[in-house]
Amino acid sequence: MLLNYITWNADPVLFSMGAVHIRWYGLFWALGFLIGYFMMKKVYRREKMTDESLDQLLIYMLIFTILGARLGHCLFYEPEYYLAHPLKMLFVWEGGLASHGGAIGILIGLYIYARKVKKPYIWIMDRIVIPVCVVGALIRCGNVMNHEIYGTPTSLPWGFVFMRGQEQFCGTVDDYFACTSQTCCPPDQWLPCHPTGLYEAFFCLVALVILLWMYYKKDFGKTRPGLMFGTFLVIIFGSRIGIEFLKNVQVDFERNMALDMGQWLSIPFVILGIVMIVLSYTRWKKAEA
Repeated sequence: MLLNYITWNADPVLFSMGAVHIRWYGLFWALGFLIGYFMMKKVYRREKMTDESLDQLLIYMLIFTILGARLGHCLFYEPEYYLAHPLKMLFVWEGGLASHGGAIGILIGLYIYARKVKKPYIWIMDRIVIPVCVVGALIRCGNVMNHEIYGTPTSLPWGFVFMRGQEQFCGTVDDYFACTSQTCCPPDQWLPCHPTGLYEAFFCLVALVILLWMYYKKDFGKTRPGLMFGTFLVIIFGSRIGIEFLKNVQVDFERNMALDMGQWLSIPFVILGIVMIVLSYTRWKKAEA
């Protein structure tokens, strides 16, 4: 008889060299940037941009994505601790990166980059969202390998029992309770949970397919500036708002919130996306008139 859930016991560490541990999460980060670099290389050659400007783009993306994601985690989710221990913000290896902070970092970094290469800000934003989808999907797969940021119990057949997760659930799917230690109830009673990291990775891939079609088939990067960027924001952050309803509580202060921190932070991005789509549409209609 087939099981109606998946027992997930993957080791977050890919391999070790003495005291140095190479984790799947770090590998997926690096792989995402590598794939993204080659995707943007095709875009830049199509747009007749130099390899030097592409290399500069990679540097800006690396620095501002990591800086923004780290500061986002520290200031959005654990401000009291990190403001009391500011040097701890530098300890990236201890974990803690927030996608909303990374998004803000990218917006700031690419504004500086656009001025440097003398390109309109929206020009680079419409194109960078293509590889960002790949990076986002791989990072969420890294979260799954880390047994983190997963959801509440589910009876769906693709539910995961995250054997190495910090919080487990027992009881029934409809009436469950949280266990913060493995002594709360035996592992054979742990409930399968929504693999929300995979859900978010799926929507990243959906956005990727749509954006590739918009760029290569419809050439909206030239004919409708802002449309691709707006579409990306609505799909990625709109889906994030929905998926957050299925997620396990990540930090204690969210337990009594109607909307959690991830949802509140996603709302401005969705609104910005809608504005960009509307502006792109109205400008296009005016140009046709």
